[in-house]
Amino acid sequence: MNNSDKKATLSFNDGTPSIDFPIYEGTVGPDVIDIRKLYGATGKFTYDPGFMSTAACNSSITYIDGDKGELLYRGYPIEQLAVNADFLETCYLLLNGELPNAAQKEKFVATVTKHTMVHEQMQFFFRGFRRDAHPMSVLVGTVGALASFYHDSLDINDPHHREVSAIRLIAKMPTLVSMAYKYSAGQPYMYPMNSLSYTSNFMRMMFATPCEEYQQSDVLTRAMDRIFILHADHEQNASTSTVRLCGSSGTNPFAAIAAGVACLWGPAHGGANEAALNMLGDIQKNGGIEKIGDFIKQVKDKNSTVKLMGFGHRVYKNYDPRATLMQETCKEVLKEMGLENDPLFKLAMALEKIALEDDYFVQRKLYPNVDFYSGIVQRAIGIPVSLFTAIFALARTVGWIAQLNEMIGDPEYKIGRPRQLFTGSERRDVQPIAQR
Repeated sequence: MNNSDKKATLSFNDGTPSIDFPIYEGTVGPDVIDIRKLYGATGKFTYDPGFMSTAACNSSITYIDGDKGELLYRGYPIEQLAVNADFLETCYLLLNGELPNAAQKEKFVATVTKHTMVHEQMQFFFRGFRRDAHPMSVLVGTVGALASFYHDSLDINDPHHREVSAIRLIAKMPTLVSMAYKYSAGQPYMYPMNSLSYTSNFMRMMFATPCEEYQQSDVLTRAMDRIFILHADHEQNASTSTVRLCGSSGTNPFAAIAAGVACLWGPAHGGANEAALNMLGDIQKNGGIEKIGDFIKQVKDKNSTVKLMGFGHRVYKNYDPRATLMQETCKEVLKEMGLENDPLFKLAMALEKIALEDDYFVQRKLYPNVDFYSGIVQRAIGIPVSLFTAIFALARTVGWIAQLNEMIGDPEYKIGRPRQLFTGSERRDVQPIAQR
């Protein structure tokens, strides 16, 4: 970050002397006011619930311009990466700052591929869960449990340990997610196959059985790879901030990523694509496409509790750039699967049309977001709704690791310790029980 000549002056009307703060300029985006000396100089804290006006770190990984609808990984627009790169190239970029050349890619892919198997003991973890357990609860447990198996990569302050644990996490996440699926379906686990690409391997572990040869579909594999790329990182969101805060205590990388998985599980964060599909299911149950007008009326009604899921975004006040790419992929997948006339997908497309044309939604910028389309794509591929967020976690793992590595390498980082505005009782004395 660049220290500019600009200063911010904070003045008070309670007799506290005014104070100057340095202003830093980023490469792009808003300037930041450095308020680190505020408490020492004035005895006051800032108050910012949800950290909506607070930059908690400086970062060179991902940049979002919500007004323009722009998402850049290390400066590269997401729409270029999704078309011209695959997921492991995107992983390399997020971790190392540059896209790999042919030799670097070959080495990176080979390294990740060699780490895709999980320890055989992990099977016993899965057997401890009920078959109907939510895959995210299984994932929180099993990702955290990886720390029990890899004692040679637990020191978050050792660059080599961080590198080894990063490769292990990226490589093993597809295996754990597919195991969670196979366990819930009562099917045998499929071991990874080193001759396949990262995403082909995941698709095979998900959908193959030992009974027959699995036929890969290039269209479906590419769609899944694109879902991974689009979800790989998204700047300082709730789960990424959780990973950074967790890692700031010096805990091991597996524990920090497990904390990210737990945060992502929330319906306001990673669970949004699950919520969007469940909403479509509810409309379908209540009369489907014929009753879509009634549903829209309820959405517009201030007194109704009905919400439109999968539309609008907290950051993007324009079209979510990831949604444009997923929309295209969505149409390719439905065509490949012969599902253009499936009632649920017809309903989804009718809802999309209304949202793009109805003034109520257009004025409020409630465009379809990435969760809306990725949910439809995953369901078409055959992934159960309950697994959507686990696939999001698989894709986001690399972003979490890149952000964690960046934080550990930052000489200014400290253990996270937010402050509070205390509104409870002042000091008081405990009375004997008879007098309370």
